[in-house]
Amino acid sequence: MDKLRELIKSNSDPRVLKRAIAVRMTLQGYTHAQIMEILGVSSGFISKWKQAFAEEGVAGLALKYRGSEGFLSVEEREQVIKWLQAKNSWNINELERYIAEEFDVVFASRTSYYDLLDAAGISWKKSQGTHAQKDSQKVEIEKRDN
Repeated sequence: MDKLRELIKSNSDPRVLKRAIAVRMTLQGYTHAQIMEILGVSSGFISKWKQAFAEEGVAGLALKYRGSEGFLSVEEREQVIKWLQAKNSWNINELERYIAEEFDVVFASRTSYYDLLDAAGISWKKSQGTHAQKDSQKVEIEKRDN
C-alpha cells in the first residue's frame, strides 16, 4: 500500500494515476460501482488493473508502450532541416527524394514530411491571392467598371 501511495504522489501521467487510484480504492473497500462513478471507469478496467497490481505490484500499473523510434536519427533530422533552410524553394516530392536517397528512408505518411518543413520554419500551405479591396488600383478599376 505504501508503494501504491508513493506511485500516486510521484506520477503525473493521468492514465497511471487513474489505475493506481482505482486499485487503492478497491483495497480500501470501495465497491466497483462506487469506483466506476467516482473515476468514470468500467468494471473491467478496475479488475484488469487490480489483477496487474496483484501479479506485478506497482510495476504492473506502469505504461508499457514506449512508442517507436523515428526513422531518422536526431543528427539526420537536423541535416534535413539545415538542407531545407538552405534552399530558396521547396517541394514535397523533392524532400521525399532527398530523404530516400540520403538516408534510405521513406515515410508512410506525408505528415512526417510536413513536420520536417514545420521544424525548418517553412510553411507548406498554399498562399492566397490578395483580396481586391487591399489593392487600391484594383478597387479603382472595380469602381470604374461598375
